[in-house]
Amino acid sequence: MNSARPTRRRVSAAATVVLAVTLGAGALAVPATAAPAPAPAAAPAAPANAPLPFPKDASLAAAGKTGFLSYTWQTGYQWTRYGDGTTTKLDVSQVDSTASDVIVSGDGESMRSSKIVKLHDMAVGGAPVTIDLGALKLSYVKGVSRDTVLATAIRQDRTEEPRLVTRTGAAVTQRTITGIPAAARRVQSTVARDGSVLVSYYVWNEEGSSPGYHLALVDLATASVVSTHDTDSVVHPDERWGFSAFSDTHLAWTHWKDDSPQHLVVADRATGAETRLDLGDGDALTGGLLGSWAMYAQPSTLEGNGLGGSGQPLIPLRAKSPVRDAPITILDYTERIVPGPDGTFLARGGTLDKGEGLYRIALGTDGMPAAELIASTGEPTELVYLGAQFPQTLDLDTAPLLKWQLSRNNADIDLTVTHRRTGKTFTKSFSLYTESAGSPYLCADDVVCVSWSTIVDESEMGADARIGEYDWSFKATPQNGVGPAVEANGSFYGIKTSAPHDLKDNGTPDLLARDAQGVLWRTDTRYDTSKKRLVADGERIRVGGGWQGYDRIEAVGDIVVRGAADFVARDRDGVLWMYDGAGVGYNVTFPPRTRIGGGWNTYTQFTGGSDLTGDGRADLVATDKAGDLWLYKSMGRSEERPFEKRRKIGRGWGIYNQITATGNIGGGPAGDLVARDRSGVLWLYLGRGDGTFAPRTRIGGGWNAYTDTIGIGDGNDDGRPDLLAYGPGGAAYLYAGTGDYKAPFAGRTAAGVLGGGTSYNLVF
Repeated sequence: MNSARPTRRRVSAAATVVLAVTLGAGALAVPATAAPAPAPAAAPAAPANAPLPFPKDASLAAAGKTGFLSYTWQTGYQWTRYGDGTTTKLDVSQVDSTASDVIVSGDGESMRSSKIVKLHDMAVGGAPVTIDLGALKLSYVKGVSRDTVLATAIRQDRTEEPRLVTRTGAAVTQRTITGIPAAARRVQSTVARDGSVLVSYYVWNEEGSSPGYHLALVDLATASVVSTHDTDSVVHPDERWGFSAFSDTHLAWTHWKDDSPQHLVVADRATGAETRLDLGDGDALTGGLLGSWAMYAQPSTLEGNGLGGSGQPLIPLRAKSPVRDAPITILDYTERIVPGPDGTFLARGGTLDKGEGLYRIALGTDGMPAAELIASTGEPTELVYLGAQFPQTLDLDTAPLLKWQLSRNNADIDLTVTHRRTGKTFTKSFSLYTESAGSPYLCADDVVCVSWSTIVDESEMGADARIGEYDWSFKATPQNGVGPAVEANGSFYGIKTSAPHDLKDNGTPDLLARDAQGVLWRTDTRYDTSKKRLVADGERIRVGGGWQGYDRIEAVGDIVVRGAADFVARDRDGVLWMYDGAGVGYNVTFPPRTRIGGGWNTYTQFTGGSDLTGDGRADLVATDKAGDLWLYKSMGRSEERPFEKRRKIGRGWGIYNQITATGNIGGGPAGDLVARDRSGVLWLYLGRGDGTFAPRTRIGGGWNAYTDTIGIGDGNDDGRPDLLAYGPGGAAYLYAGTGDYKAPFAGRTAAGVLGGGTSYNLVF
């Protein structure tokens, strides 16, 4: 059972132990009386209207009246002044806070193991006060003033005798703290406040001693215990696994034993009455005491531990009073809280409204704890969506990454990607994490990513995921419970390397044909492997009438790089218009046409669909009335200006009455053309990849039997482009590509794609 024993002194007077040791040239003097408590300093300087800057990757080490101590791997320890933000580097490896401008540094791997400790007064500067604890055979516990530290002498049986060690000039004195039993072990201490410290220790079940864990309020002036409190579990002052603290009116300590819920004990210093405040199941708490308000939080970095998974939400920095039922929230999350001057605290953490930084916590004029932002990192505490990091048009053939930027990593994601036209959907829920090899869904710091191959493999879209508009949406829920979930949505356009005539976006070519009445029809195709012929896939679809207004229509490939074949049509005034094939899909009609320009009636032939320049985009070529061949290189960007300025690439093409872009049928470096002369002989022009052609190669005669030859793309699904020839009476034949420029086509096979008794005056 806990007990409070005010002014419990087991020794009638404070024993002063004098050890004369040699330090430099002088002997250590013995003070006649106890060292007085440090005089109170001025109140902390008020921060400027705007918070000071605070490094994003910095941690808080200590808080004083005139400034604070921070730490980063790059700069080490730095003292920042509240008044003007100037910084002073402290070239040390270990530090401890005193809740004042005095910083203690040590030379060991930890402060506890340090032999030489130094007390740096960051307010006035100058040389530090150095105490050689190694020479005194003492272990450091806590710095308690400008020139005094609390240390322990460890006996052979591992019990500890706490002492106050003071250096004045060259003299070092020690005073043993009376009232702490000789069997004490694991001595620790809070920072000093109003001339006192709260010491925790453990006593084994030894004769003459009360076993268990204890807290002792020690008066520094008399080096004696004022009151003792028994606890049921170890307390770690100023550490993450629990804490003890005191104010001018109360004491407080965390209690956690076995699997019982953790709670705080708050004791009234005047009466000794103790109140238990249940805190739930938090297993790691930091905090402090403001008057009767006990503050507590589960410390963590905002990014979490990097392991992923939702887990339990963090306990924010809360304050609870023995006289109030409900706690109040001070900060939405806390990384560390350290004692400051005059009973205040400084916390590294954040609030949803003011963001990340350092907050001074003190009692307001209403007697309630309040937080004031004094230094800011400029980062949000709440999870924030910062935008998509991929273009509006994605080439699905390149297995692109869909990436989104968040303000931090530790979030659980619910993602949906939907193909707008078909309604096929990809959904996935996953957790981001940074530990070990990292998350496959985390491309870089705070960047969520999902590869297109994942979408293909794990959705109903499958490997034939289509071109067109895609809608995406996701919900990101903070794993640590800090702040609300955020939602975002958007869209992108997916393109693929398509067959030159794949309008339905199902991987097979489509044909467009105009009848004598000017009605345009669309026919989808498929390859019948059993009959080894190209056939119609379903009934033909009526696109619309009025197409007799054009004297020439040609498929030109995907000239605006949106993943489907486009078409150009010349009206009788010589104006060339473009129809975007990517907007057709399952629709019956084309989207509105786009005007390319006038003057195209100077050309007798034009065709497109072959990449003649080696840039991956289909180009257009045209022959004028003088027989010159002109190249229109695709820009791949804009319907309003799809081509670069024309360039002459040949002469003497007036001998041909039909030219057809076929794609790469000859196995060379670029797309090719076939041209039919007036005798019906078909010639192959192999593209060099620079807009020019190798010398022509004769394919064969008899091609004047056909009214149209169409570079249909891969009609028989063997990976090579083919040629479709259409003649009078509706007869159509497929010439399968071989990939060999010496014999680019196999023998023709009848194609049942444009039958049904209808004759067309144009097929493209």
